[in-house]
Amino acid sequence: MSGVRFLLDTNYVIGLVKQQEIVIKTVADRAIEAKACAYSFVTRIELLGFPGITSQEIEGIERTLAQMQYAALTQEIEDWAIALRRKYRLKTPDAIIAATAQCLKLELLTLDQQLATRMQEIEANAE
Repeated sequence: MSGVRFLLDTNYVIGLVKQQEIVIKTVADRAIEAKACAYSFVTRIELLGFPGITSQEIEGIERTLAQMQYAALTQEIEDWAIALRRKYRLKTPDAIIAATAQCLKLELLTLDQQLATRMQEIEANAE
């Protein structure tokens, strides 16, 4: 994933699509380009599998995701997710997201403060 530096959590992609101020400000302040971002298969499932999603929302999500790199599930990510779920008692989607960021050496961008705090702990223990 050459040039990719960030993994976007589901809530962060939603923030981009909905132009949430906190997300737009962070992206602008840090000069983050879409081509430097990736998303997990879990994020795609969570975004597009939402009950009641409209065709307009689907188009907006797909347009946003098309600008980023897709991070597919690998055996390494799966093994990391299992270990993180056991050690940190993370929910399965959060464990997969965290494992994806760790395996691909990407900074996780999330609005979930609990996951952000847990990622700091995971990264500190990985050193």
